[in-house]
Amino acid sequence: MSGKLFLCATPIGNLEDMTFRVLETLKSVDLIAAEDTRNSIKLLNHFDIHTEMTSYHEYNKYDKAEYLIGKMQEGLDVALITDAGTPAISDPGEVLVAECQKAGITVTSLPGPAACITALTLSGLSTRRFCFEGFLPSSDDKKARKRVLEDLKDESRTIIVYEAPHHLKTVLDDLYETLGNRRITICRELTKKFEEARPTTIEEAISFYKVNEPRGEYVLVIEGKSLDEQDEEKRRSWQEMSVQEHMKFYEDAGVPHKEAMKKVAADRGVGKREIYQALLEADE
Repeated sequence: MSGKLFLCATPIGNLEDMTFRVLETLKSVDLIAAEDTRNSIKLLNHFDIHTEMTSYHEYNKYDKAEYLIGKMQEGLDVALITDAGTPAISDPGEVLVAECQKAGITVTSLPGPAACITALTLSGLSTRRFCFEGFLPSSDDKKARKRVLEDLKDESRTIIVYEAPHHLKTVLDDLYETLGNRRITICRELTKKFEEARPTTIEEAISFYKVNEPRGEYVLVIEGKSLDEQDEEKRRSWQEMSVQEHMKFYEDAGVPHKEAMKKVAADRGVGKREIYQALLEADE
């Protein structure tokens, strides 16, 4: 009978956030796969856990996944931990989970800390709909970075981004250039003694970090583009056409004349009578 893979969330700062279930699991499994064994040994020692560890990280995630699956097929239970937070979120653990599913190995996730959710709840921005981008592509890969940022330009959901301190100023500049001056909450040192959630704007944040050196790992929670703003942009783009061109756009697509008038009126935010009158005046 195959063993299982346990995804074990570990504290992102405050060790008191460790759950009883994770503690018991880390003590009872046969092997712990850790992102950085040198870092994780401090955590295990703190909680008096003596389970054998092996490394599992970005640079060995495929070969080591094969090794770990072999161990589970032999009947061993394996726990996966990251340096902090929930495995498989912006983390090589996603590869191991996918490979376990292919191999028919049971995977279970033990809930716990996640920096993205912690920051979102502190942000003061909308939590009803959000998207998680993790780390943006490196600024060295300008094409990939620009493409991701352009995709976010019209995103109406709240956006969550991770960033290292030495890249924070660059990412704020890029966000301002692409998204404009949105509201943003900049979080750092989450769950720790000097936890900070700074609600501001992108423009104000750029000014702040010109005189204050970024320190610590950051989570950026960025306001999405409002639906009203999206509708207004669409109206402006339609209004660049004449009413006749706008009608032709729909009629060329097979929309009947009267239905096209309704669509044109809705696109331009006016009444159908105004469209009718504009068409009459154009025919005179």
